[in-house]
Amino acid sequence: MDDAPPRSFWLDEALAREHTESCPPLRADRRADVCIVGGGYTGLWTALQLKAADPSLDVVLIERDLCASGASGRNAGMLMSWWSKFLSLRKVCGEEEALRIAQASDDAVSSVIELCKENDIDAHIRQDGWLWSASNKAQVGLWNETIESIGRHGLSPIVEWSQADIALHSGTSQSSPHMAGAYESKVATVQPALLGRGLRRVALERGVKIFEKTPLVSLSLTNPAIVKTPEAKITADKVVIAMNAWATRWDQVRQAVLVVAGDIIVTEPIGDRLEKIGLTDGLGVSDGRALIEYYRTTLDGRLAFGKGGMSGGFTYGSNVGGEVEGASAITNSLTKAMRTTFPDLGSVGVYKSWRGPIDRSKSGLPFFWHLGKRRNVFFAAGFSGNGIGPSHIAGKILSGLALEKQDEWTACPLVRDPNRDFPPEPFRYIGSKLVQKALQTKDINDNEGRESSRFVRFLTDLAPSGLSPFRRNKK
Repeated sequence: MDDAPPRSFWLDEALAREHTESCPPLRADRRADVCIVGGGYTGLWTALQLKAADPSLDVVLIERDLCASGASGRNAGMLMSWWSKFLSLRKVCGEEEALRIAQASDDAVSSVIELCKENDIDAHIRQDGWLWSASNKAQVGLWNETIESIGRHGLSPIVEWSQADIALHSGTSQSSPHMAGAYESKVATVQPALLGRGLRRVALERGVKIFEKTPLVSLSLTNPAIVKTPEAKITADKVVIAMNAWATRWDQVRQAVLVVAGDIIVTEPIGDRLEKIGLTDGLGVSDGRALIEYYRTTLDGRLAFGKGGMSGGFTYGSNVGGEVEGASAITNSLTKAMRTTFPDLGSVGVYKSWRGPIDRSKSGLPFFWHLGKRRNVFFAAGFSGNGIGPSHIAGKILSGLALEKQDEWTACPLVRDPNRDFPPEPFRYIGSKLVQKALQTKDINDNEGRESSRFVRFLTDLAPSGLSPFRRNKK
């Protein structure tokens, strides 16, 4: 049971500060109204939403390791809305529904912050916004269509920033790697594992029964469903699969997501040096690369720097394994990228690195549906690296499905039968490597001011949607 991978810096820090009750493994068979599989943000928000709707519900949650040990304890810690993905929302959901969902995702940021305040969750929240930057000429203006499309509705959650604002707030006044940028003020940065462990505490206080170190062994799609764990089973009227990338054990999910690694490094505490270059708040920054780079500071004066998209490793068959777990396999390239962005920090050492699986969907948006033909087992997947805020919406959708509600969330277009968006193996793995190489080539060409070949542009068109829309096949 102790075969979990090395944990992230975030989770190490959170566990060192914790003084809440333990949740031992499940060792006796039991009955439940709803069983949730997965102790990250999605599972915990679903549990909280279920209890808010009906406090008498018997809600049981199982987690293979510790709550927030998966993606919820390894991500960059940017509490974002979906405004930057408005174009993808519009494509999937239509104009009016995209607007409603984007606004709801904006409200979700406030809801997360409010719950933390009301329940004394010290998640190191700093609501200093997010800079969507351009690190070369090819990225300049990638946000224009998004801003203009939202602006037609009289809204401006994202605004273009001047070069002076960028230099003042991004810590790059000396090196100036950002040629332009757009800013969203509502975004916050958090210590992600502290948030996840805080949600766990609140769930326990509200009567959710949590069993950690309790992996799912098998799931019988019967009515009621039977959830088998190493030492016992749970018979449940409804089951919610909140496993994110780990849900690819089922083909219904696997066909619609590509599992890739996201990699992060964090420095030693260097508060004085960060203050000297102007990184004095919780601003989150990410650029428009195909293989996105991002950074933010921590409350104790560290710099966290990462790469996402399809930068890291892949798993064959989208099975989550060692290729996307443990210490980062690209620490050297991450360190080089950090020092290129911040030459004044060239001698700063890396305190820790880690990586984790990201479930990338073709649209860059999650999907929600029932597993198999019976409508008593539901799942969510495809958060694509933006899940802290959207997981609050996921909790509304999944709890609504489990309670058989008929409302705007259970009927929204994100609740859909996933398509086979990615080919079976071995074509998926081979194709992913080719696309990754094309994305790397595109980023190099963009940096050097060269146009990519038609073949490279064709391959990049096959990549799942990222944060920034590509100017696909346009010179």
